[in-house]
Amino acid sequence: MTLYFGYDKRQVIQALRYHFISRREIRLMLILVNVFALASITLYALKKITPMAFFVGSFLWIVLMISFWFILPYMVYRKAITFRHEFSMDFRDDGFTLSHERGSRSWSWTALKNYLESPHFFHLYFDSRSFLLVPKNGCKDSDEVFELRKLIREKVPKG
Repeated sequence: MTLYFGYDKRQVIQALRYHFISRREIRLMLILVNVFALASITLYALKKITPMAFFVGSFLWIVLMISFWFILPYMVYRKAITFRHEFSMDFRDDGFTLSHERGSRSWSWTALKNYLESPHFFHLYFDSRSFLLVPKNGCKDSDEVFELRKLIREKVPKG
């Protein structure tokens, strides 16, 4: 199966959000900050803390949410020139190849540690920081998306 694709900025930003939120340490931090925010509002309502302490807690929550939802995805997108090129990707039983006008690179399926599926992409992870985004819109139809999903599920451990 061969896919031909380029990247849509809005879809890539959303995929990067999925990437950040799927990281265990970031998810844990978000949960802890939300628990802290709920405790802060509860303690403020019970008049156990001052308005300034509640304001500082709320400000930290807002800054964290903005950074993970907007700042980090846009920074990664802006720095990675990869998202501005056109690619073809060939999937076989023994591995896959990513091709570009300047060359190509092949990997066996064992090079991938896990994968994640988001609404517009398959995230293929080589390690916790290195990954490929394979757009679903590179597939001709929903049957090809289904076949690609099936192949990835067979060959790569779920993240």
